[in-house]
Amino acid sequence: MNIAQLAPDLYRSVAALDGAVKNSGFDGRLLHLAKLRASQINGFAYCVDLHVKEALADGPTPQTLYLLPVWRESPIFDRRNRAALEWTESVTLAAQTGIPDASFEAVRAVFSDSEIAQLTIAIGTINIWNRIAVSSRLQHSVQGEQASQSN
Repeated sequence: MNIAQLAPDLYRSVAALDGAVKNSGFDGRLLHLAKLRASQINGFAYCVDLHVKEALADGPTPQTLYLLPVWRESPIFDRRNRAALEWTESVTLAAQTGIPDASFEAVRAVFSDSEIAQLTIAIGTINIWNRIAVSSRLQHSVQGEQASQSN
């Protein structure tokens, strides 16, 4: 199902929101981490692959991306990273987490209200993209790599 063709005005609106997030002035490195973490949580290979490639081209180190699923256990993530990732997980999993006060207090301790608003909209936007892609059955394709091993 091609949602872009079936609901072009709405799809363009989501794309415009994504563009506004990218141009908001919010820390680009943290945006990459939030997008990638939300896509990991949502279990969508296409978006994980896309966001890894975008991040590698724009700043975060490969080590940072390798350790993202275990950010709580890695000293590579500073207080701001941790707050943004905690907020990303809480907002992405809102039905399960209820977005606890502790997550809000952690993000509020290191971000301004304006930055929290920007981050929250960024998280909502990547979750919209994930849901559009998953529900439309967008498939991840392996390019430049062998899709399966014969041995």
